[in-house]
Amino acid sequence: MNSTPKKLGFRMPAEWEPHEGIWLAWPKDPVTFPNRVEKVQHLYCEMMAHLSRGEKVFLLVDDAAVKKNVLHRLKESEANCDNILIHILPTVDVWIRDYGPNFLVKKTTSGKKEVAFNHWIFNAWGKKYEELAADTDIPKKLAPILNLKSFEPEIILEGGSIEVNGEGVCLTTKQCLLNKNRNPHLNQNEIENVLKEYLGIDEIFWLNEGVEGDDTDGHIDDIARFVAPHIVVCAVEEDSKDKNYKTSQENYEILKSRFDTIPLPMPGVVAGEEGRLPASYANFLVTNESVLVPIFNHKNDGKALGLLKELFPNRQIVGLNCSDLIWGMGAIHCVTQQQPSKF
Repeated sequence: MNSTPKKLGFRMPAEWEPHEGIWLAWPKDPVTFPNRVEKVQHLYCEMMAHLSRGEKVFLLVDDAAVKKNVLHRLKESEANCDNILIHILPTVDVWIRDYGPNFLVKKTTSGKKEVAFNHWIFNAWGKKYEELAADTDIPKKLAPILNLKSFEPEIILEGGSIEVNGEGVCLTTKQCLLNKNRNPHLNQNEIENVLKEYLGIDEIFWLNEGVEGDDTDGHIDDIARFVAPHIVVCAVEEDSKDKNYKTSQENYEILKSRFDTIPLPMPGVVAGEEGRLPASYANFLVTNESVLVPIFNHKNDGKALGLLKELFPNRQIVGLNCSDLIWGMGAIHCVTQQQPSKF
């Protein structure tokens, strides 16, 4: 570990720090989104319209025909197409937060920032979906486009399993990172050491378990998110009969021991054909000018949006209906990855 990101001065920035742009992969799989692909594609166009007003959008598509179709759809929306760059690079699925590059920054003597990225190993959430594991090569395939310094930690990790405050602290869960379906050869201390070196952090703060219905084994981005260096919002279920009640209350109490912790409501039970889906307002994305928040036609939608407006007063709070997207077992944060600015 003589040349790890931390030793070279790199760190993973907080999500609210300035972005160059947001990476996405175009949705197309009817298995992921049964009878909903067209609706999810419409949501993507809506997302890109909002994103392109404040930063660049980098979209991966499978071929030239798809690129042409997407450009046509974007022109019909209110997207700033000058800010949308479409790259032909085939992917298996959309979960670029988990398989894509995990970006880092360091200060330079010129006052700008150097940007680099980590290429973690992606094994499709503990080998649950063998056909999706091929997306582990996406960071390597993006390297010629990015033209940035890169690092390979050589352990299995998904981007949705980590949440940083940009000042040395990372949140994660034991259910995910200590799961034997990821890195069974490493113990907790060894995993912590890798995270510290490759994320440029000093402390890992562990929660126990994630939300009901989450096939990622407890990703943190459905549970708890930093909204400022020492302030966390935590998804808390208020209904004592709900399966998320006990776990969410425990997570809230654990976080309160270390951070200023604000309860974020949950959208109740959102179910698909095979059972409960991991719907959570915590799966929001902080952008340069806005916060994109998943909503689910629930009475708590407005409450969640109002709370986030108080916490991000200088950003537009945009609620996007993710009732179709969540059928893929993820929402807005899961399908996006921010690339930090050099300024």
